Amino acid sequence: MQGNTIQAKHLGQDILVWLRNLIGGETSEYTEMLTDARQVALDRMVAEAKWMGANAVVNVRFSTAQVMQAAAEILAYGTAVVVE
Repeated sequence: MQGNTIQAKHLGQDILVWLRNLIGGETSEYTEMLTDARQVALDRMVAEAKWMGANAVVNVRFSTAQVMQAAAEILAYGTAVVVE
């Protein structure tokens, strides 16, 4: 099973992050973006597992890749199973 999404922030957010990089600290805009993206990918994976008749997904993993500047792909994958 898998679910993925590609998300990006708008230019205004990128400018704020760039400025924050000059002084250091967490870039909360990107943290929020990746948290949301992980949830979307996870939800899509679960929906695919349900569609196949599974009621659980085990060995769940996440993979992240930069698709372009300020855009990241999150992939959630695992093994769909039926637990009794």
